[in-house]
Amino acid sequence: MKLEQRLSRLERIVTELENDQIDLATALTLFEEGVTCLRDAAGALAEAETRVKKLRELADGAFVVEALDDDA
Repeated sequence: MKLEQRLSRLERIVTELENDQIDLATALTLFEEGVTCLRDAAGALAEAETRVKKLRELADGAFVVEALDDDA
């Protein structure tokens, strides 16, 4: 599942959990699914952060990976 799909599913889960008529068993199942989606999304974001590093070509043609500035 793509990150966007996970986030969309999380939004739908939150909407369902906000329903006053939801029974406890359904709420717990949705909550568990939401936690799984959240963990997966966090993992995907961490992976993307690792990949989103500046590549800078040096004068000799080699490449170096630089971390992005936290302030940016």
